[in-house]
Amino acid sequence: MCIHLSFDHKKATQALNYFARKNGGNIDKLRVIKLIFFADRYHLRKYGQPITKGEYFAMEHGPVNSGTKDIADMTDFLSKQESEYASQFIRAVTDGHKVESCADVDTSIFSESDLEALEFAWNEFGKFSAFKLRDISHNYPEWKKHEEPILKGYSSRMRMDYEDFFEDVDNNSVNQCHELTEEDRDVARHYLKETAQIASLLN
Repeated sequence: MCIHLSFDHKKATQALNYFARKNGGNIDKLRVIKLIFFADRYHLRKYGQPITKGEYFAMEHGPVNSGTKDIADMTDFLSKQESEYASQFIRAVTDGHKVESCADVDTSIFSESDLEALEFAWNEFGKFSAFKLRDISHNYPEWKKHEEPILKGYSSRMRMDYEDFFEDVDNNSVNQCHELTEEDRDVARHYLKETAQIASLLN
């Protein structure tokens, strides 16, 4: 059974805003969704929980954080609270393929470790194009386990399990997004499960 966490729409919005600002004010949606995946993977592996806590799905172009994508697209799936908050900081550029920043990043939303993970993702992956990031993301086990049904068209998206993010990439040329010892892995997994239990009690 997949781990379920409580999506943090404010952190997701500010993560989109952060990368748009880093990129000069706007950024391709596919590219930014992948950068947030790398930041979430790093933070989960090092600190036991992702930044955004959104549900991830394996799709043709790699891992997609569903809630964050809804914010980037300003879809009707957003609550009034989510859309009103997001619209203060970001908007879709007219071609619909980019996210544009319209206010400074509210860094008070983030912890120091959140900012560390966002900086990691930008420093390690920010130089790559959207489609290069897609190709890189296809190496990670949490996506790769769904590769066959996705690429053969049996399903357009499949729910990913946060516990799979702790598995290592079977490719020495690909960044693990934080190296783990077995002890580190066990501790992070335990913390993730505790976070999920708390989330279930609050919902």
